[in-house]
Amino acid sequence: MRILLAYDSLSGNTKMVADLILERLEALGHDVTAFRVAPDADYPLDESFDLYMLGAWTVDYGRTPPDMKDFIAELGEKPEHVALFGTGETQWGIENFCGAVDRMERFFGTDYPTLKIEQMPHTNADYEAINNFVQQVLKKRSGSL
Repeated sequence: MRILLAYDSLSGNTKMVADLILERLEALGHDVTAFRVAPDADYPLDESFDLYMLGAWTVDYGRTPPDMKDFIAELGEKPEHVALFGTGETQWGIENFCGAVDRMERFFGTDYPTLKIEQMPHTNADYEAINNFVQQVLKKRSGSL
């Protein structure tokens, strides 16, 4: 399966999650194009992908960071198969925890599983959640092929 994995990371937490997702996808034999979103980047959006996996940290009490919003705008037409993940901190209020994931989920209208990690992945439960997320997303996508 051809997968686009794009993420935005401020402190490196979301990058760590994206790297673990990438590692798992490649171990399962998928063709993954992975990158960090950035201003003025040249994205491979003229290519065809079977699945889009987007990840972001949360800024400003539950908002999506500007670089990810810009990337989403560059996508143009909303992809049909989008899975979302992110990192956040409950110290800003549980209602804002990983708010970027919630906002992107509403924007894309996706029913794929989402993944939310508190700060950086560092516990066995975090690694298990990441693995389960990848498995659930792939299972859902395989069911629609």
